[in-house]
Amino acid sequence: MDYNNYNNNENSGDGNTYNNFYKSPDETGANNEAPGKKDGFFGKLIKAVVLGIVSICVAIASFVGVSQTLERVQSISPEDEISDTDLVEESDTEDVAENSSDDSETEGESIEIMAATNVSDVAANAMPSIVAITNIGTYTYENFFGISQSYESQSAGSGIIMGYDDEKLYIATNNHVVSNAETLTVTFIDDTQVSAEVRGTDSSTDLAVISVDMDSITDETKGKIRTAVFADSSDLKQGEFVIAIGNALGYGQSVTTGIVSALDREVTVSDDTTGTTVTNSLIQTDAAINPGNSGGALLNTNGEVIGINSVKTSDTAVEGMGYAIPSATALSILEELMTREKVEESEAGYLGVSGVDVTSDVADTYSMPQGVYISRIVSGSAAEEAGLQQGDIITGFAGRSITAMEEIQDLLQYYAKGTTVEVVVQRSINGSYEEMTFSVTLGSK
Repeated sequence: MDYNNYNNNENSGDGNTYNNFYKSPDETGANNEAPGKKDGFFGKLIKAVVLGIVSICVAIASFVGVSQTLERVQSISPEDEISDTDLVEESDTEDVAENSSDDSETEGESIEIMAATNVSDVAANAMPSIVAITNIGTYTYENFFGISQSYESQSAGSGIIMGYDDEKLYIATNNHVVSNAETLTVTFIDDTQVSAEVRGTDSSTDLAVISVDMDSITDETKGKIRTAVFADSSDLKQGEFVIAIGNALGYGQSVTTGIVSALDREVTVSDDTTGTTVTNSLIQTDAAINPGNSGGALLNTNGEVIGINSVKTSDTAVEGMGYAIPSATALSILEELMTREKVEESEAGYLGVSGVDVTSDVADTYSMPQGVYISRIVSGSAAEEAGLQQGDIITGFAGRSITAMEEIQDLLQYYAKGTTVEVVVQRSINGSYEEMTFSVTLGSK
């Protein structure tokens, strides 16, 4: 066994050889002085003079050589090039030339990356548009003896101020942040708190909009908050620098940084309340996304929102895998949730079906599509007149993906009787499911 050490170790006698950098004169091959006659005084003096002259000449020559070398290095101009054949073949040279044809562009990108590492300015500009959300609700469960019990639960999340009118301030967040809420509280950048209410939700994309009465916000706070600026996430590139802001662990706003790890990741999330699962195409990032960050902003280096933080992979073997809903997906849905109005209960549309949720577990077990299984159709209802049948599985309603009956009931609050909507179902035909779309004119109860 050979060990290359820097210490001067002798052979240890254990059979292992230690190769050292130090060697004795004998080992280096230097000649020992031969025995014989010694020089006299004048001989030594002459040798000393000769050696001195030689040393001076060598020093002068060395100085001149170094000076000439330095002069040559300093005189190389930018247009001087080393011959292609000295380093690479011609084909390689052409590839390099193509990749580096625009030096100014590459330099600009490098400067942008370097500037992006200092995120204080970006955070300072963006944080007034981010809020903390506190959800207080009641959680009901069955104990060991099958008796239902309830307790008050509190959870934390984040939101993004996206618009306002004379009466309301509108805040985008995740559906799971506001689900089952009895009271919602919003905390602004100046730590003032106001009550909020759910404006609209879309559980299929895990998006929601909540609203705050403008009258409940002081003029001082209005002067400190701002609406966020959204950018098109379709322009994102893998490896691009991103910044996440949110109410991590409910401690208040915090800032984390990372890159876009991947685009268009298919991520399936299970709803703890309903047991249904939803699969969406999300942005993957290694910026820290922790509980409480949900509903917060994923920003580009310009401080623009390119994603809404939604979920993370949590496992002892996993590190740095968080996900955000792309702005290209979220914006149209959020705008609809923000602007649409609930109709009066007496005017609300009625589909006329009873359904059972086909969860992901049921779908996998019985090879069925995930959605709402129609267990009963009311006679003379809008569903029957449109041609829906018992056994159909509803997977879409009014342009939205459907995974639970609760989602259909929620959507019906915004459609008046007489409104025509498209309903997508999967129908079993000869042992396999086929997709069908029906135009349904909603009735009344």
